[in-house]
Amino acid sequence: MIKTDAVIIGAGPVGLFAVFELGILGLNAHVVDNLDKAGGQCIELYPDKPIYDIPALPICTGESLTKNLLEQIKPFKTTFHLNQRVDSITKKDKHWIVETSDKTVFETPNIIIAGGVGSFEPRKPPIKGIERFEQHNLFYSVKNKKNFDNQKVCIFGGGDSALDWVIELSKTAKKIFLVHRRDEFRAAQHTVNQMMKLKDEAKIELYTNYQPKNFAGEAKIEKVIIENNKKEIKELEVDSVLAFFGLKMELGPIVNWGLNLDNKTIIVNTENFETNEKGIFAVGDICTYPGKLKLILCGFHEAALAAQECFKRAKPDEKYIFRFTTSSSDIHKRLGIK
Repeated sequence: MIKTDAVIIGAGPVGLFAVFELGILGLNAHVVDNLDKAGGQCIELYPDKPIYDIPALPICTGESLTKNLLEQIKPFKTTFHLNQRVDSITKKDKHWIVETSDKTVFETPNIIIAGGVGSFEPRKPPIKGIERFEQHNLFYSVKNKKNFDNQKVCIFGGGDSALDWVIELSKTAKKIFLVHRRDEFRAAQHTVNQMMKLKDEAKIELYTNYQPKNFAGEAKIEKVIIENNKKEIKELEVDSVLAFFGLKMELGPIVNWGLNLDNKTIIVNTENFETNEKGIFAVGDICTYPGKLKLILCGFHEAALAAQECFKRAKPDEKYIFRFTTSSSDIHKRLGIK
């Protein structure tokens, strides 16, 4: 069991800034996110889209904002638990026990939910009984690329994730099949060009205008059956399948945590953004209160106030003294400033 001052659910911009606000108060935090990288919606949905309303940054992108926030929290050496979802929370005296989908367990006095509009869940192929393959050789993300060495891998999708992994895994896999339902690809043109070059060199097999019809096998997928627009069928022998059909946003297990909800958002107070459960806070797009604006800069403000209350719960025997970052030697030490 990992003991920590706070568990932050969500590694988007507001979750990352919560790490900073906790860190300058001397509190450590662990961050859990369902995606395979930090950045949340900014990275997953609009990494290159301009953002104009971040104070002191006339223009930035979702990617550059994420990179700067990660740079800002470097001194705190924060541990990230990616590709994991918080499945359950239970009360233990004045603390909370938090367990993830990978059976990582935390004990903490503070939980900060910074999950945007909920967790990103993979869109799954519409095939009956698909769940039996998910613990074996059907994947929606890549945790360790070495697992696909010398394998026959079928990759579904036409976006950046699908094509990036086609290119990367083609270096070590026995064979790569890329299956996409259209002729056009949504990935960056440079990536599309690289993929087409691999196809021309017969290093991958490309099937456009095809979709999955069925997976054959008992516990593992042994054959992928695909069908094109003309109802023609092909069977591909595979060792593993990667499906990149995009993501959908769901509240997920949060609905079972006993929190007051309003139209898929969590009701909080405006003093410290605590929910109806002591020690559980919600900040960013996932929280609601009178006058709420779904802006990143508002989430930053919410994270700052939530962190103050987290300090009181994590260190009840210490007197909190508010200090500005410009003049506090303690904060300078935590940030590595001499």
